[in-house]
Amino acid sequence: MKYAIKEGNYAKMGTMVTLAGTIFTFEGEKEAECAVLLYRIRTGEVVRIEVPREYCVGALRSVLVEKLDIRQYQYNYEINGRELVDPYADRIEGRKNWFDLSRCRQGCRVRGGFAGAEYDWEGDHTPEISQEDMVMYKLHVRGFTMDGGARGRMRGTFAAVKEKIPYLRSLGITTVELMPAYEFEEMVFLSAAKPSDYTEWKQKKEQGEDAAPQEQERVEAEKVNFWGYVPGNYFAPKAAYAFSKDEVTELRDLIKALHRNSMECVMEMYFDEKMNQNMILDVLRFWVMQYHVDGFHLIGSALPIRAMTQDLVLRRTKLFYTGFGQELIEKRNENSHLYVYNDEYSYPLRRLLNHIDANLFEFVNQQKKQGRGCAYINYAAINNGFTLADVFMYSEKHNLENGENNMDGADWNFSSNYGVEGPTRRKYIQHLRRRQMRNAMAMVALAQGVPLIASGDEFCNSQGGNNNAYCQDNKVGWVNWKDAAKNAAFTEYIRKLFAFRREHRILRMPQPMHMKDFCGMGYPDLSYHGDNAWVAGFEPSRQAVGMMYCGERDKDSGRRDDFIYIAYNFHNGKKFLALPRIGKEKNWYLVMDTTKEEPFLEKEERLEKQDLLEIGGLSVRILIGK
Repeated sequence: MKYAIKEGNYAKMGTMVTLAGTIFTFEGEKEAECAVLLYRIRTGEVVRIEVPREYCVGALRSVLVEKLDIRQYQYNYEINGRELVDPYADRIEGRKNWFDLSRCRQGCRVRGGFAGAEYDWEGDHTPEISQEDMVMYKLHVRGFTMDGGARGRMRGTFAAVKEKIPYLRSLGITTVELMPAYEFEEMVFLSAAKPSDYTEWKQKKEQGEDAAPQEQERVEAEKVNFWGYVPGNYFAPKAAYAFSKDEVTELRDLIKALHRNSMECVMEMYFDEKMNQNMILDVLRFWVMQYHVDGFHLIGSALPIRAMTQDLVLRRTKLFYTGFGQELIEKRNENSHLYVYNDEYSYPLRRLLNHIDANLFEFVNQQKKQGRGCAYINYAAINNGFTLADVFMYSEKHNLENGENNMDGADWNFSSNYGVEGPTRRKYIQHLRRRQMRNAMAMVALAQGVPLIASGDEFCNSQGGNNNAYCQDNKVGWVNWKDAAKNAAFTEYIRKLFAFRREHRILRMPQPMHMKDFCGMGYPDLSYHGDNAWVAGFEPSRQAVGMMYCGERDKDSGRRDDFIYIAYNFHNGKKFLALPRIGKEKNWYLVMDTTKEEPFLEKEERLEKQDLLEIGGLSVRILIGK
């Protein structure tokens, strides 16, 4: 079947359906032989539409195909005999089934598709949660619900994540981060094989344009790329993550449901350093406009960060990156959309808790760290490393199942097994590990930056000491929801931690602390206390400190808070910390103690001694002065 064609308009890369027909615009030099290949879905018939050389502007080729019913077709491009999947395709066909080996044996046929009808967002808008109110939760769409997190075939899908929204909201989560959920090839191929993003046709020049392609070499998958940190088809949601046949609508439904619950969606995006930087900007704009995504966690080097911060479409979209140049930060206001996202919080925390080159001064600086023009993301554990439970259960990585002779993954984790490598029946060690997890989460939740928790850490999920589960599409890499019931007390503790943070604004100020009485409050906004009030030593032998937050910092705005005193003791034995006087009519009350299995007290307890606090070894206490 032949179609009438005209020159396209070059306005948009990829495809665009108009009243006149469908426009295909793609990269192709004027000297290249280019064609659009249309595959009729029902019959398999192939229609080859050659794109005239004159249909070219710069290195763009564009053709309008009249009266094309896109519902009946899939498509690819052919450039100089090579068949290519459109990098701008907003739907990818051929990867619906996760790790489907039959695709390899059938020649790895992957094609572009069409997203279809317009979506009804029903007036949806991003909630634009301020940085001081954010609590983040990072998850892998498939791994989050594969092991007991959903029923039947819904496991591992966008729909299953949507069903977990009430649970996430009950934890106090405001911002959900999805690990790569755009279309990528999860099958890692043998080194000699070609990836399934394209099929190479080894045609000779003397063959006619209608000659059949040569038979492809058979390829086999070597392992699974579970996480997806590889170049992909960035404009298409991952079809294998959909419960329904329509991954486009299913992901939009998830994001719309998050927004209805006053929650945000952040997409993690990995970009290869060789990728066209203009395309990177197109990708981000596309997800903001077409999927109402609230932010991006950017992974990769040589990214056009400056252009992203200047882009008008992305001006209110949250951008998370390892770091931003000072000149970019200085141009931001207090409602900045820039977030520094790296490991610089987690390692001081682990070193102090596990007594590995501990540095108390470094820790208190991390606790008060807040930027002007940017915010900081704080976490104790993340997918790239040990889970929270494994930080206190393993001294060494156990990555043999990855097939790389335990050479992959970080060698330095600043972790500890407390006497036994892995699980143990020794009650003392079990209690100590749980206390250390409570301490770690208290440190994260009570720091000034944005707290982040990795999925499953709220109920002590373990990966058996694997600190690089990138290829573990199994019970190692999945969140084990069977642990949720037996660790319900720890989950409830985290709920209360985030609730306490939410109730006390002084713990999450958007601007840095001054460390002095900067507006006549009578007390510094933040002060440190040791053996004596108002004096804290940070010599290497000292591992205990009290941090007092003056809740009257915002008295001019009418937002008064309590005095908050947080006592940290990283020594093995008990210590004493001085308590400052806060007025004749105010007293110190204990509200939380991590030495207890249920740390938050049912009722606040007034301290007998108002000038000295005894704190148990390896513990955190929260006091309120009122």
